[in-house]
Parts: sequence; structure tokens; C-alpha cells
Amino acid sequence: MVTVNSPALGGRGDLAVHTTHGIDMPENVPVVVLLHGVYGSVWNWSLLGGAHTTLDRLVGAGVIGPMVLVMPSDGMRGEGTGYLRHPSFDAEGWIVNDVVDAVTEMIDEVTAGSPLFFGGNSMGGFGAARLGLRDDRVRAIAMHSAITHLDQLAQFTIDDIGTAAELDPAERDLLYHVDEHADRLPPVFLDCGRADPLAAANRELHEQLDDRGVDHEYAEFDGEHNWDSWSRRIENSLHFFDRHLEATQ
Repeated sequence: MVTVNSPALGGRGDLAVHTTHGIDMPENVPVVVLLHGVYGSVWNWSLLGGAHTTLDRLVGAGVIGPMVLVMPSDGMRGEGTGYLRHPSFDAEGWIVNDVVDAVTEMIDEVTAGSPLFFGGNSMGGFGAARLGLRDDRVRAIAMHSAITHLDQLAQFTIDDIGTAAELDPAERDLLYHVDEHADRLPPVFLDCGRADPLAAANRELHEQLDDRGVDHEYAEFDGEHNWDSWSRRIENSLHFFDRHLEATQ
């Protein structure tokens, strides 16, 4: 875990960085950024999601190529930042600028040419998609049990994160960002548990992406909105990223 000075946050920010020991990393090694949900922290994807052990198992077995796993905090304000620009801090800039810059400085094999992949769960799924759709460097996006509209956060939080960020009402809907960036949509993977309160919303997003001809994969599974589900599903995201890395090389 690393703490860095973040111009975007106007203070310190935390990120966890993991590489598989004993594996030679190529130059321009891919970087996978995993974003957590509300009430989360820098520790969620490692301690609760086991993302680093899943990466080590897959890379060690030669199933996927080496990747750098980056698991930042969301900026640690209130119940969650939504990975949005707020009046007094910029959680979006923290992820796409400060976090990426920090990893580039820390690891020699991470360069400006390293492919970026964004993934996340719940609020982090919304953040990964919104930021990934807006950033030309992102090769693919993965969402687990994603918030597809910020109004859905009312099921999990008291604060209205979109209002706090002074976000335009249209931008609260993930589909708005799909349509805004229709000229350069990276491949998308999304899944959701059938017992998850967001299952219907994710199913609807899948149908909307189908209607628009957006390259994506969709899956449902027996599970709920919890880390037991996400810790088992992160393997699918890593496979998805690896496939799309090979497709673009």
C-alpha cells in the first residue's frame, strides 16, 4: 500500500499496487485499475476480493499474461465519491491522473504505452465505466454488480453523491456516457447476481448495449451484492482483459 500526495484530492491518497513475484514483466506491462464501492477503501479488492491472489494464480499458471494490479481508494470522502469531480476535490482526476502517474513512477515496466483496463464493483463499476468511456487509453472495462444510474445509490447510502458533485442530471445515467462516446467504445464486460438488488438494472443495461451494437459480454450468476460474489467473479474480469489485450496487439 502506498500513500501519495494527490493534487486532485488536495491532500493524501492511498493505493495498493500488486505484481506477481517471480514473473518477468514486459515493457509496457498492462495496468488493471480496480475501483471499490461505497463505504469502501484501498483494502477492499485485496482483503475482501482477493484480487491479488487470483492474479497470481492465473499468471503463475500461464493462463493470462503479467499485469500490474492497482487498487486505489475513491478519495475517502463521505459515504463515497462516485469517482466524480466535486467542488472541493476531484476524485476523477485522482484516478485517471494521480493514480496512473504514481504507478508509472513506481514500476519501470509501466510506461505511457502501457494498456489500461478499468474494473470495479457497485459504485466502482459505475466509476470504471464512466472513466473508461472518457479515456482513450482504456482498452476494456469490467463491471461487477454495477450501479448503472446514480439514483440507485439511494439503496445503499444516505447522501446523494451525484448532487454533492454537482453532476448534470443526464450524466447520472451510465447510458448517457455510452452515447456520448459512441465513436470510441472499448469492449465491456458486466455481470450481476440474480439475487442482487441491481440485477434488473444490469439486465436492462445489457439490453440497451445490445440495441446500440456495443461490443460487450454479459453474465448472470447465483449470488448477491457482496464480496463473496465479487471475489469469485474477478477472475472473469482478468480473463476478459487478457483476451482484449491479445486482440489489440
